[in-house]
Amino acid sequence: MSAYAVIRSGGKQYRVAPGDVIRVESVAGSEGKVSFGDVLAVSGAEGQVGRAPSDARVVGEVVSEGRGAKVLVFHYKRKKQYRKIAGHRQPFTAVRITEIAFDGQTFNAPELPKKQPKVKKAKPAEEVEAPKAEAKGAKAAAKKKAPAKKTAAKKAAPKKKK
Repeated sequence: MSAYAVIRSGGKQYRVAPGDVIRVESVAGSEGKVSFGDVLAVSGAEGQVGRAPSDARVVGEVVSEGRGAKVLVFHYKRKKQYRKIAGHRQPFTAVRITEIAFDGQTFNAPELPKKQPKVKKAKPAEEVEAPKAEAKGAKAAAKKKAPAKKTAAKKAAPKKKK
């Protein structure tokens, strides 16, 4: 059982553990690090759950920022020829929880592996030195289309006798 905390941010409550990524309402003035001071409850490694002490803190790092899905707001009054539609996209900040600290205990998130740049493979010498004229001839032959199929002639419908 790992440690977790319940925090309040933007009028909502979130249950977080080290390493979790949560979407909170836009956090202003965040240069990479975010600290949540409003900790409502904490749980240690032993599974004890209790009210958070005043010195409890949750620290995270900003992963990304963006805007949520569009929500349509539609106002309508019947029999009055009144309708109005507006769209809204709520901005958010994605935060990865890196640390939960309380009562002298600290629970840290595991480190993420560093992304290595991809190494491009060198082409074999045979493919590089191929003459362009041969390549063009092969492409032209591949592009030739088969002749179009002829459609069958329609048969005349028999005439009805009156």
